[in-house]
Amino acid sequence: MKRKLIVIGNGMAGIRTVEELHALAPEAYDITVISSEKAGAYNRIMLSPVLAGEKKFEDIVTHPESWYAERGISLLAGFTVTDVRRKQREVILDDGRVLNYDRLLLATGSVPFIVPVPGHQHADVVSFRDIQDVNRMVAATAHKKRAAVIGGGLLGLEAANGLLKQGMDVTVIHDMPHLLNRQLDPEASTFLRETLEVRGMKFKLGAMTAQIAHSEDGAHIDKLVFKDGSELPTDMVVMAVGIRPNVNLAKKIGLQVDKAILVNDTLQTFDPCIYAVGECVQHRGALFGLVAPLFEQAKVCANHLAEMGISRFIQRATATTLKVSGVNLYSAGDFTDADAESLILRDPVGGVYKRLLIKNDRVIGSVLYGDTNDGSWYFDLIREQRNVASMRESLLFGRVEHEQVASF
Repeated sequence: MKRKLIVIGNGMAGIRTVEELHALAPEAYDITVISSEKAGAYNRIMLSPVLAGEKKFEDIVTHPESWYAERGISLLAGFTVTDVRRKQREVILDDGRVLNYDRLLLATGSVPFIVPVPGHQHADVVSFRDIQDVNRMVAATAHKKRAAVIGGGLLGLEAANGLLKQGMDVTVIHDMPHLLNRQLDPEASTFLRETLEVRGMKFKLGAMTAQIAHSEDGAHIDKLVFKDGSELPTDMVVMAVGIRPNVNLAKKIGLQVDKAILVNDTLQTFDPCIYAVGECVQHRGALFGLVAPLFEQAKVCANHLAEMGISRFIQRATATTLKVSGVNLYSAGDFTDADAESLILRDPVGGVYKRLLIKNDRVIGSVLYGDTNDGSWYFDLIREQRNVASMRESLLFGRVEHEQVASF
């Protein structure tokens, strides 16, 4: 008799685990996937082209409802889990249904952080996290002209770019002095800002929002008020200041939670019948947001659910490859070490900037703007901590140039 697996969450980590498990042991479980969204799984990374009008939602759906049916997987879309009775191994839905499980997988992902400034609860304050958010923004572009995007990270810039392409006047507000401060150094960030300004995007950097001011009748947003007293007229506010692991259910049912749900190397929680993957987990002190480690978690978790317990999740160095409004960006390693030596290549005419950080004859960090072709090679140098003393002169010119020099 098949055991029962219930998966709470239908995002990229959860559905990847189901895929991996079905490939390993298609007959091991009766699988039920519960999703609060009324659709199959889709690629959240591709929400930006939908916002920009370059793609339709159907284009980014990775697992239509037919995919589940063809594999005998039950998809309960549009439902929320209100409780889990761990002793009885029961999941309770918001419609009152009670489902039994032998194994439970939490893939609840994350929730957008909304800055709790006065006025943040207005209907024209939107987050940028799912297709419902995108639909709200697209609908607003039909009758609103000005948008303020709070957050100068990747999500904020993607939201701003999409709204700009929809014809809105867009200003990005960031509390740090430069954009993408976690991925880029100040100089690369300046290149990016100048490029985006040429395309019509506006910026207010180093600014802290103090209030979202409404009209007297509360019907619409009038402006943002900043802590320095300055103001920005706007019709809509998009909050893109970060995400938080969605751990409300895990806390309610008594699982161990720190910043996120604590898991071991097999993605098992402190309850041996409950596993967790994705942005909702914390492993050896770390949280996760990039796709690569989430997919690795899915693989390991599926392996253990299939009782082929031969793998464990190991954190690996990751690189960030970004494309913001058509501009290629890449960063890896540590580019903040004040004791490291910087090798820099600047080509303003060609729109290229490269910076490598060297310490003890090893590359410890890289930032690339415009030309990212050698990003993976630099990442290998960082990860392997290879001695680069003999190739210093050709390092900035990339792998091909180095190999040509080395062949002489």
